[in-house]
Amino acid sequence: MKFTHSLKTGMLHLALTSLLFISCQQEKAEEANKVDSIINSVKETYAPDKRVALFDIQSEKNSSGYVIKGKTNLPEALSAFKKELDSQKIAYTDSIEVLPSKKLEGMIYGVINNSVANLRSKPAHSAELVTQGTLGMPLNVYQKERSWYLIQTPDKYLGWVDAGGIELMNKEDFDAWQATDKAIYTNTYGKSYTSADVGSEVVSDVVAGNIFSLIADSGNFYQIKYPDGREAYLPKEEANTFNEWKSGLAFTKESLVETSKTMLGVPYLWGGTSTKGVDCSGFTKTVYLMNGMIIPRDASQQIHEGTLVDDSKDFDKLIAGDLLFFGRKATDSTSERVIHVGMWIGDNQFIHSAGNVHISTMDQNSDDFDEYNYNRYLRTKRILNETGEGLLYLTKEDVF
Repeated sequence: MKFTHSLKTGMLHLALTSLLFISCQQEKAEEANKVDSIINSVKETYAPDKRVALFDIQSEKNSSGYVIKGKTNLPEALSAFKKELDSQKIAYTDSIEVLPSKKLEGMIYGVINNSVANLRSKPAHSAELVTQGTLGMPLNVYQKERSWYLIQTPDKYLGWVDAGGIELMNKEDFDAWQATDKAIYTNTYGKSYTSADVGSEVVSDVVAGNIFSLIADSGNFYQIKYPDGREAYLPKEEANTFNEWKSGLAFTKESLVETSKTMLGVPYLWGGTSTKGVDCSGFTKTVYLMNGMIIPRDASQQIHEGTLVDDSKDFDKLIAGDLLFFGRKATDSTSERVIHVGMWIGDNQFIHSAGNVHISTMDQNSDDFDEYNYNRYLRTKRILNETGEGLLYLTKEDVF
């Protein structure tokens, strides 16, 4: 009897211990889920698009609570995150790095120093090309990893650039660079020279939208300076002073069409946003840049700007400069997917980068009818002379 009683008592103790263990584990799991839920909620509010905002945070349980680690370039998001943890009485140790990194020692500004710099998804030449920066583009610099820098462009896009493509600056040097008079290259592509003579040695290639510090007017040339201090000359017929170019911006549908056609035949390049090669949204972005507007990088971002013109293939509503978006419509089980963009140029035609920059038609009676894009058409947005968070006008914003 005593043995049986002891056995029952032991089994009861074991059962209670097991229940307590399971209950404790459930509480830990629920709290961990709560922390992850807070992270996701803050990310959704402050950094829903990882292409333009960084909130890369993880939690790790320890004996005294949680270690919260990771990195962000959004101090306000971090503040909101910690406030929510505190309100829910969750114990934590803050090991989050707020960018820019202190290891940069104040060199947290930069300017693109090559005609075109490739920006990648990771700090490696083998990583995906996500976008490009053109010479003279100002940057925020957040972090260094080996010979790569995590940077953010004026359209807020994040990417990694190798050291050869950027001139690092502190606040004083950056402000001094920004304050100089500028010259802009306006041809599709060309060269800069060591002297005011196209027969002289080449300093570098140049592309549309390259911006330099202006030293002097030298006859038929502009004497210019690169961000790294190199000096060169640009033929005046291929360039302009930035102020004169800016004051001459027309912001008209005709100027957009004219610019777009100068890029006919430019090859398609995934991640390209320069006249050396463009993807579909890189093409529309470049056309608008050369007409004084900075628009978002990707088609799936551009579609959220401006005003709706059409979503039913009523192309008579469109005017030149409108952006046409293509992809997969939303269904009961799948969300909409925007995968292509082109620009309307009138006469039932649009210009876009697919294989290369070329003109297609929505005229179903034409031999060149683009049935493929007609069938995946989503809608058209008008962004010329519109306002929006993602639209910057160079006549109103001191970007360069």
